[in-house]
Amino acid sequence: MTSPARLFGAGDVRALAAELDLRPTKRLGQNFVHDANTVRRIVRRAEVGPEDVVLEVGPGLGSLTLPLLEAAATVVAVEIDPVLAGRLPGTAADRAPGADLRVVTADAVRLEPGDLPCAPDVLVANLPYNVAVPVVLHLLAVLPSLRRGLVMVQAEVAERLAARPGERAYGAPSAKLAWYADARRAGPVPRAVFWPVPGVDSGLVAFTRHAGQPADVERDAVFAVVDAAFAQRRKSLRAALAGWAGSAPAAEAVLRAAGIDPGARGESLDVAAFTAIARAAAAGDAAGDAAGDASGEATS
Repeated sequence: MTSPARLFGAGDVRALAAELDLRPTKRLGQNFVHDANTVRRIVRRAEVGPEDVVLEVGPGLGSLTLPLLEAAATVVAVEIDPVLAGRLPGTAADRAPGADLRVVTADAVRLEPGDLPCAPDVLVANLPYNVAVPVVLHLLAVLPSLRRGLVMVQAEVAERLAARPGERAYGAPSAKLAWYADARRAGPVPRAVFWPVPGVDSGLVAFTRHAGQPADVERDAVFAVVDAAFAQRRKSLRAALAGWAGSAPAAEAVLRAAGIDPGARGESLDVAAFTAIARAAAAGDAAGDAAGDASGEATS
């Protein structure tokens, strides 16, 4: 859209909440941004342009929706709360007239492409702390049209999502996000810009999707290795992957076939190394199946 939207201030947020008789709940992670400078900064960091179709998850009262409508061609807002979803079009019509807003009442963790009116290319969201990681990973999995994104999450979650191998915060969320995209920290967000004020600070994480994932190994197979490695992250991979592989010697054999030191820990591996382990395991299974078939033919 071309004309500026009338953004919310703290008084506007409280007034709209009172109109809706809204009492923010921790269960839904309802902390609403009331600072115009913060939401404009988020839109700038997300590099939203006039050709973009933006997917916003959890728009709430519309604080971030309004500046997104200023910048984007279309905003598809996915809101789980039917009361908030029902009020959002009126807010947009009043404060951002002429903008293209599509509202979908749904749970983002269960969202499928067919639930959306069009294919988004950018994700921008203020995500509830308790579902931030599963929402981001699910949307990247089911919406290949998403090319990039910027999410506001709890500062600790931001550290985990953007962490690199060897860093303290590196773990399963870091490796799984790296399967899809290159992620980076994009700045802090103080708790004072929210109503109600949360007990933690927030941070921004930006990501850009890779050109493509390996075609010769399944994502679920790679993620199973990641989960096993970080379930016992202080153990060597030989020990941590014993249950996944069937035994410690079997894990060591797969690791050596993948070119990975069995004495290393999962926190030192990047997603390419986890992919190599899954690929080696699949190759070993295929070889075992072939040997079994040959043996069966020889004895028949």
